[in-house]
Amino acid sequence: MKLKAFLYGLMLGLPFFLASCGDDDLKKANAVAVNKITFTRDRTLGVEIIYSDSARVKAKGNAPIMDKVTPSTGGTYQEMIKGVSIDFFSPSGKIDGNLVCDYAIRKDQDRKTEFRKNVVVKNNKGDTFSSQELIWDELKKIFYSTQRVYVKGADGSVGEGINFQAPEDFSTYTMESGNADLNMKEGIAP
Repeated sequence: MKLKAFLYGLMLGLPFFLASCGDDDLKKANAVAVNKITFTRDRTLGVEIIYSDSARVKAKGNAPIMDKVTPSTGGTYQEMIKGVSIDFFSPSGKIDGNLVCDYAIRKDQDRKTEFRKNVVVKNNKGDTFSSQELIWDELKKIFYSTQRVYVKGADGSVGEGINFQAPEDFSTYTMESGNADLNMKEGIAP
């Protein structure tokens, strides 16, 4: 008796169920499938990257893992999910600064590299810059950030601010909305 009631209920409900699946739903599903983006990921372990300009080595970086990601829509990028360590070289070939961070991504199309999570940079004067994000613009040859950047000078001066910008060698820098404790040398005339 229960089986007969079940089958009778199934036969009455099936036409309503099938009627709710119209052609429009299938057309929408096909449109979503057409716009599907796929990614190709090539992983390299123990990477050494050398950056040169006019046949002069300017920087050498090491990353434990580098993924080259190619979306089907274009715009490839390299992702260093375990961070990167970069040494910067002077024109004479000596190391005159370095950068370390926990994560980096280089976008080929924009020619920009974003360094994120515990970014620390030391320049040849001994100044230390730290932030949660620094961006290197290869075309403009600058580093910049809209995040808060902390600066500790070799002389003990400390400062912080936002909208940071510096040339590639971090020899000078500007930032806004900051504050600092500076060590002034005696004998400097106005």
